[in-house]
Amino acid sequence: MTNKKQTETPVEPVQTKVEPAQTKAPKKANPPKKKKNFNNPIKNMTQEGVGTQTNLTDSAKGVFKIIPLGGLNEIGKNMTVYQYEDDIFIVDCGMAFPEDELLGIDVVLPDITYLKKNASKVKGIVLTHGHEDHIGAIPYFLRDLDVPIYGTRLTLGLVANKLKEHRLNPKLITIVPGQVIKLGVFEIEPIRVCHSIADAVAFAITTPYGKVIQTGDFKIDFTPIDGQTMDLHRFAQLGQEGVLALLSDSTNVMREGYTMSESSVGDTFEEIFRHATSRIIVASFASNVHRVQQIINAAFLNNRKVAFSGRSMVNVSNVALELGYLKIPVSDMIIDIKDIGRYPENELVVITTGSQGEPMSALARMANSEHRNMEIVPGDLVILSSSPIPGNEKSVYKIINQLTKKGAKMIYESLADVHVSGHAKQEELKLLQALVKPKYFIPVHGEYVMLDKHKQVAMSMGMNEKNIFILNNGSVLEFAADGAKIGKSVPAGRVFIDGLGVGDVGNIVLRDRKHLSEDGLIIIVVAISSATGEVINGPDLISRGFVYVRESEALMEGARNVIEEELKKCYAKNIKDWASLKSSVRDALSQYIYQSTKRSPMILPVFMEV
Repeated sequence: MTNKKQTETPVEPVQTKVEPAQTKAPKKANPPKKKKNFNNPIKNMTQEGVGTQTNLTDSAKGVFKIIPLGGLNEIGKNMTVYQYEDDIFIVDCGMAFPEDELLGIDVVLPDITYLKKNASKVKGIVLTHGHEDHIGAIPYFLRDLDVPIYGTRLTLGLVANKLKEHRLNPKLITIVPGQVIKLGVFEIEPIRVCHSIADAVAFAITTPYGKVIQTGDFKIDFTPIDGQTMDLHRFAQLGQEGVLALLSDSTNVMREGYTMSESSVGDTFEEIFRHATSRIIVASFASNVHRVQQIINAAFLNNRKVAFSGRSMVNVSNVALELGYLKIPVSDMIIDIKDIGRYPENELVVITTGSQGEPMSALARMANSEHRNMEIVPGDLVILSSSPIPGNEKSVYKIINQLTKKGAKMIYESLADVHVSGHAKQEELKLLQALVKPKYFIPVHGEYVMLDKHKQVAMSMGMNEKNIFILNNGSVLEFAADGAKIGKSVPAGRVFIDGLGVGDVGNIVLRDRKHLSEDGLIIIVVAISSATGEVINGPDLISRGFVYVRESEALMEGARNVIEEELKKCYAKNIKDWASLKSSVRDALSQYIYQSTKRSPMILPVFMEV
């Protein structure tokens, strides 16, 4: 069993930087007084059969908008914009990792064109938690918009660490559950939720037309590692007061039942560590501080030292230790990865990145004998404490195969309970729906099939289908006196990061990269006399990724003849401008190569004047 005294993180008072004028005390649980004016049709926004009344502002005359710029019909880059007249604030600012077809792309960001056009209206960003798909785009966002950022202590600790690398110093303001901050016309109250990272919150947002709840990522865990359970009581209170709209996490909606408690993983670790006789390597998400804590606890109970490997694992663990979210039972338990050779293998645990099979991760470098400080040896016990993110399955099983070939013993999710999700399954989503009783429902965070399934779950709870909106990135959901409707969309899409370039790689460049990766390249080099316009040298052909020239001499000689004949035709027609010459040569060679090989390489003519 897990030692509670060692795993529980004490709740310490947090000094927030929020100005008193921007902050309101938490509201009392007493139900609001009934308003006398019931002429506004949107005033009785309650689920059918429920007699509660939504708390609305009588004087509201403008249009309140919810605008997702990321996180819908995709996994990652979560960003939601709330706007009323000249007041805008943003929930989360995340990134996504590139799909296989995005060749060479490092990171994918939301398109914030709409926000840049309305920069003077943006009051700030509020963050639900510290995962990359919710905070990863902040350094790039701040290059265009310098606004304050609100988040819980751990979330801002991770943001601050990220911003140091980019040499940015925005205003970071700590918030705590129950506190109410004011951004323009909006009042935002954080509500504690459970997730696979500590200090996660949902938001209850008071708007001119009623309260909106955005859950962020969550699950209902009655035995969390830090003892901080999800504040279901507050969600129930809000449901009694009346909720205009609910935006709820759809990541795990395809799975029935309930998500297991994070504490169940700790029991599994203790059992595995107790019987292990070799070195243990555990790969997990760096941000899953609770998981790291349980690995440390199991190591302590079995007299093992712990070393961290992987840049993000080292950075996150340092932040969590500094802020008190990660507890070390004894001071000399953590050792540097460089020093592992000083200890017997049966006294070591290495916590590393690479649970998703990332090719540059610490675990991948170990598997490929490229790690500076350690290499997998026969008998090592490797635990993958995660489940593959959709799309990463091949990379994960490739790592499993590589490690197994090296003689490592593998344990992963399908073999033992070494991972539980941080997202709510169907029964938890139903429970939240029953507590909140929203008038309108917007499923978020997921592919379309997930959003549609969440819609079906909400309808099974009595929601009217007309009051459920499956939006796209860039959709504008408008609320006014006559109800809710989808308005004119705004620009939304993907901005690609390649090295130091931000947005300089677009669809045309990606198309060319795909073309090159599939068919290769042929370069035609021709030297032309500046006096006569005649060919002096060439044509020479250079092949890259198309054919091996020395083994395809007949093909290449035929290609040269085609180019020479096409140039003669052009001169006979008095065509001498280079653009026309290049186009004619490219078309002729492309036709010849396709007829000969049924391939279509990229053809790049280079004409030089001498």
